[in-house]
Amino acid sequence: MKKTKLGEFEELVLLSVIVLKEDAYGVEIKKELEKRMEEQLSVGSIQSALKRMEEKGFLTSEFGEATQKRGGKRKRIYNATPYAHKILSEIKSIREEFWTQITAEGLKTI
Repeated sequence: MKKTKLGEFEELVLLSVIVLKEDAYGVEIKKELEKRMEEQLSVGSIQSALKRMEEKGFLTSEFGEATQKRGGKRKRIYNATPYAHKILSEIKSIREEFWTQITAEGLKTI
């Protein structure tokens, strides 16, 4: 299995993009992550992760239509690439193998 370079936060951002589909833009990604993680996040941290993942080939983006609600400013909509789906599948498989072993052996609490 090929090694992947996707950090934990990047993985969560990427999963949010996939879940949000055509609504995957900065503010909505932030809302989705804050709801699931139950913590406040900065827009900058999300934008940085999106940019890194676009550079790594996990995401593509395009501008949506301008809206009056946003003062004519267009949203940058993100989409996960087939490569991203492949990597997420690999990560999920690795995690499932670990959890299967941990469950079989019993999770120790301190």
